[in-house]
Amino acid sequence: MKNEKEIVLLKQLILARKTDEIKDILSRLHPADIAEILEEIKDENKKVFFKLLDSEKATEVLEELEPEDRIPYIEAVPEAQVVKILENMSVDEIIDLLQEMPDEKVEKVIAKLPEEYYQELKSLIKLAEDSAGGIMTTDYVYLFHDITVAEAIEVVRKFGREAETIYYLYVVDQEKHLTGVLSLRELIAAPRHKKIGEIMHKKVVSVQVDEDQEEVAKLISKYSLLALPVVDRENHLLGIVTVDDALDILEEETTEDIHKLAGISPEEDILLTTTIWGAVKKRLPWLVVCLLGDLLSGAVIDGYSRVLESVVAVAFFIPVLMATGGNAGTQSLALSVRGLATGEINRKNVIKFLSGETMAGMLVGLSCGVILALIAAVWQKDFYLSFVVGSSMGIALMISAFVGVLIPMVFNWMNVDPAVASGPFITTIIDVTALLIYFALTMKFLGLRTAV
Repeated sequence: MKNEKEIVLLKQLILARKTDEIKDILSRLHPADIAEILEEIKDENKKVFFKLLDSEKATEVLEELEPEDRIPYIEAVPEAQVVKILENMSVDEIIDLLQEMPDEKVEKVIAKLPEEYYQELKSLIKLAEDSAGGIMTTDYVYLFHDITVAEAIEVVRKFGREAETIYYLYVVDQEKHLTGVLSLRELIAAPRHKKIGEIMHKKVVSVQVDEDQEEVAKLISKYSLLALPVVDRENHLLGIVTVDDALDILEEETTEDIHKLAGISPEEDILLTTTIWGAVKKRLPWLVVCLLGDLLSGAVIDGYSRVLESVVAVAFFIPVLMATGGNAGTQSLALSVRGLATGEINRKNVIKFLSGETMAGMLVGLSCGVILALIAAVWQKDFYLSFVVGSSMGIALMISAFVGVLIPMVFNWMNVDPAVASGPFITTIIDVTALLIYFALTMKFLGLRTAV
């Protein structure tokens, strides 16, 4: 990790513009530490600091930053250095960077790259940003199935330096159809005279170029892979997605789901919103949905206003019923959304998961119901009211758990993102249901008390 003394020293050297001493310190630091230091220094000094890095080090530092955070630094250096930086980057990192840049600047920059880079990048940029093709790299090593192990080792020696990873070696035929895979360890341990086709694994886990990036990350996680080959419809090998990219995807998708569950638009991290109006636009739509849902709950209360007028104490327990029911529903919602996202919930086990979560909700509801009933009995000294409150709590929590699991599944089957749609929808259903149960039991049992 970064050394605090060196950070303080660097800040002083930057202010004093002592470039030689700064370069000496930077040469000893890891790129990740330099990236952290960039976050520590003032904005006006960031670009000055970055310009002191050589092209190779600058590339490594940029790869430690988020794609959108790289743009100011790229714009701070001359185009000639930008070209050198891009030449040192892996293809997938270049694509991530270019996708954040204005179109006119992208064309201008890549036109100065070597011809083979230019054509390749032009085709890759057209692929969807959140697809396998948009996140794959073409810096990998492939072997022809009819060469010997000795020849394959020479290929790895020749092209391995430029590859993002060489732990997996993909085997292709003359038309570059993916036919097999083997590890570097298997290659080195194999007899030198053997053909690659004889030692390779013919069953290869691969992914289509237009597959969603979240599915790519799931496959890498499921099969514990270091890389995953990307192919087209004819099974031509196009590139690979490495495990570090999968981790970035999972972090991105998790952040997105958290934002959605909170009712925040996921297109951009709300912490990076530069205007108040930007924050308003992101939050307002779902807050309006929740507002309408709360009005519906208010309509239910209004419909039973006579009950509240006759027994004022009934109103005391409305907030706790709605809040606890909402909390229970949110817990089940989180489990359901995560299960759908990771693939743990599928058609085979959906009934088991639904029934199990409902049963858990029933037991939790029974426990909370007994506690609330005892509190109501001591507080209001009314057996009928305590029974109604406790029973309402138990039934409401069971239904909350059931709805919290069911609604995301329904949205998922309708091809609607369960994370973004479920939260406000579930809140409304649970609030209204809890109130209807409460008032129905109140009228039934408090009516019996009056009759007695």
